[in-house]
Amino acid sequence: MREYLQFYIDGQWVDPIEMTTTETINPATEAVSGKIALGTKADVDRAVAAAKKAFASWSQTTKEERLALLERIQAEYEKRQSDLGAAITEEMGAPQALAQGFHCALGAGHLGTAIDVLKNFDFEELKGQTMVRYEPVGVCAMITPWNWPVNQIAVKVFPAIAAGCTVVLKPSQEAHFSAQIFTEIMDAAGVPAGVFNLVQGKGSVIGTELSRHPDVDMVSITGSEGAGIEVARNAADTVKRVTQELGGKSALIVLDDEQFAENVGKGVAG
Repeated sequence: MREYLQFYIDGQWVDPIEMTTTETINPATEAVSGKIALGTKADVDRAVAAAKKAFASWSQTTKEERLALLERIQAEYEKRQSDLGAAITEEMGAPQALAQGFHCALGAGHLGTAIDVLKNFDFEELKGQTMVRYEPVGVCAMITPWNWPVNQIAVKVFPAIAAGCTVVLKPSQEAHFSAQIFTEIMDAAGVPAGVFNLVQGKGSVIGTELSRHPDVDMVSITGSEGAGIEVARNAADTVKRVTQELGGKSALIVLDDEQFAENVGKGVAG
């Protein structure tokens, strides 16, 4: 059984301020498969403070320095893909072939894309007589869902780091095993202290505190419409940048016409 009872803050694995845990259920077997620690406001404050401190230096790094880090992460990611796939199967029930294949490949793909884009991205662009400079937003809070755990972490975290931002990640309470392994990858790659931080816990606690924290500059959430409404409401007082991907997906509407049987078959296969 897996036990993840520490958070990753300021480049270190640390105990929660207050130790409260919850059990994780494997959806395939309905058996207890692990235990995680649940964070509090104090843990969020500690993580955000680390990210804010690190932003002062990380935001000033060169493109070459950020590329070197992303390439080190890429090397470590390749070493741990089988571990990520096993964790995804255990935490959210994806068949092994899907978890080891498409799930892990998506994470690797987003990392490769971040590297390719950064190599060719100009942070200063002259438009007529105006110089446009692209600058990192600041401390970014990333809230991710259970259904594509590594994909959603990767698509948020890697572009943020490439841009010079620092990150506090809050993964789904139901799918957190892969987030822990992802964090081990970041640590092994030598991510500078405070650039990437992980706090596990309930969305109603950690998500709320991140979205209203005065030192968080941007919050990105993939989740339910209700959670998105709360994040937007909590972020309003500090005028954060908020990006959201909300609600259900992949709706399938089959019409009663000559292609009915064909489309039902495609839907089931899909």
